[in-house]
Amino acid sequence: MSDIRVDVAADAERFLASDLLVWSQEALAAPVEVQLTGLPADQRFAAEVEGADSSTYPGIYGVYPLDLAVPGADGDPRLVPCAGLTWVGVHPDHRRRGVLTAMLRHHFEQVRDTPGTHLSALHASEPAIYGRYGYGLASLELPVTLSRGATLTAPGLDEAAGAVTTQLASMSDAGTPQRMHDCHRAAVDTGSVVGALGYYQRMCQQFPEWLRDKEPWRVLFARRDGHDVGFAMFRREPKWDDARPAGRVVALLVVGDPPTRLALVRRLVDFDLMGSVQLRTAGVEDPVLAWTGGPRSVSKVETYDSLWVRLVDLPEALAARTWSAPCDVVVEVTDDHAPWNAGTWRIHADESGTAAAERTDADADLRMSVDALGAAYLGGGNLVGLVRAGLVAEARPGAARELGRALRTDVPPAASMMF
Repeated sequence: MSDIRVDVAADAERFLASDLLVWSQEALAAPVEVQLTGLPADQRFAAEVEGADSSTYPGIYGVYPLDLAVPGADGDPRLVPCAGLTWVGVHPDHRRRGVLTAMLRHHFEQVRDTPGTHLSALHASEPAIYGRYGYGLASLELPVTLSRGATLTAPGLDEAAGAVTTQLASMSDAGTPQRMHDCHRAAVDTGSVVGALGYYQRMCQQFPEWLRDKEPWRVLFARRDGHDVGFAMFRREPKWDDARPAGRVVALLVVGDPPTRLALVRRLVDFDLMGSVQLRTAGVEDPVLAWTGGPRSVSKVETYDSLWVRLVDLPEALAARTWSAPCDVVVEVTDDHAPWNAGTWRIHADESGTAAAERTDADADLRMSVDALGAAYLGGGNLVGLVRAGLVAEARPGAARELGRALRTDVPPAASMMF
């Protein structure tokens, strides 16, 4: 990898051309910087290899500035800075030559050197790749399909949901990205990611090549006492079966506290000419499953991986979240791609939920790769299950249970929006 150099991408057109080639995308007519909205120029990186084609880069990656909702005090989530790894691609002529490894090592070094940021996260296009680089699967998403007119039963929330009004707005309205950003930041669950304003400006883009025969994405804002408290981003796909309306509403994101989400979903299942509603980012214990009577009461439930989390600075990342129970466990960690994390750590959490990781020469109670800690970081991973699967080695009986209980949360992490 000595001949691979990774640095800020100096040429935006070349960066975009590389992305289009890797992802087999249609070239858009919009200016390059418009297409790169939300991805700051200093967060676009590229790999250079001597003799490579000058019209594209051998490899590229980008970073969205994000906040990740981690377990906080009294069960409330806490937002911490997180590097959202995205736009990752290797030119077909440079695959299996160490380009991706060089770029991810560069990314981890960049994150380590960024004050206040100790975590990286991503949505994996090919999940088999990123576990090798220390990312752990930290949350799941269950796209849920409801029938039009589905009954959502929540007697304890009906009064609060009834106080919520909904209002359609255009994605092209000047104030829509800011309203979405403010709503999302105010209503997060553990596992949610919140982007900078530029990310929501990107979400609101409506390029003609993306639309063609499709409805533009729309946003349905929820309001209480004259203030925005949530939103749903959706569009409708018209369809007719035997002269009967059978269209589908696709909701990419539904944001708000439970009463607000209940009001939004009730509105989504009530659109004319539709036959079903797909909620793309429902989590493992999303309340919609309880409102409808369980998984077999909905039209369809699927399961996919949602957020992959990477501890880049292990002790700082572990200290950034609140812990659910006391523990005192010695863990030997392997980390080939961020070697400053490798070694033996004493992880100690007290009754207050505060934890620290300190290097030690003591014998390890547990042996694991760093991705296992990433999988458990948001409170949804199961270290005991990983021991049973042979992916974590337990030297002291009960150590996995002790550490796992300290990391786990009362409710599994929510699915996060794509980035």
